[in-house]
Amino acid sequence: MGAWELTLVGVVMLLGLCGVLVPGVPGSWLVWAGVLWWALQDPHGLAWGVLVGATLVLLLSRAVRWQLPPRRLRESGAGHRTAAYAGAGALLGFCLLPVLGAAPGFVGGMYLAERLRLGGHGEAVTAVRTALRAGGWNVFVELYACLLIVGAWVGAVLARG
Repeated sequence: MGAWELTLVGVVMLLGLCGVLVPGVPGSWLVWAGVLWWALQDPHGLAWGVLVGATLVLLLSRAVRWQLPPRRLRESGAGHRTAAYAGAGALLGFCLLPVLGAAPGFVGGMYLAERLRLGGHGEAVTAVRTALRAGGWNVFVELYACLLIVGAWVGAVLARG
């Protein structure tokens, strides 16, 4: 698989990561489709292993999400800016402290957005708690699954050289 095709797969996965934060966009399925595209274009054992792992991670994330309350982030007052900050924080946390940093990055990004919007610490903490209870954890589980899949894909691409 050439550099341009790998770049396009990466763009599809990036769109999927962004799509997780936007209601109505099948972000996790875009990430999975990117892995499928890569595995079909460059068939080798590692690619198929990443595809099987991605499928299992997405199915597990679906099972976990069914146990959480449904998404009602709009009712909690969380807007697009909060979702963008939370997603950027999760991505930054995932890169700085691999795998484990996504959770504090997600909550920290959400807190930063609410602190900028509301101005005070107490109001921001209350807004973050409300947003997390209103479906923020649901969004995080899906985003975390997608981050794991993209991380595995990047590792596999780098390993193949």
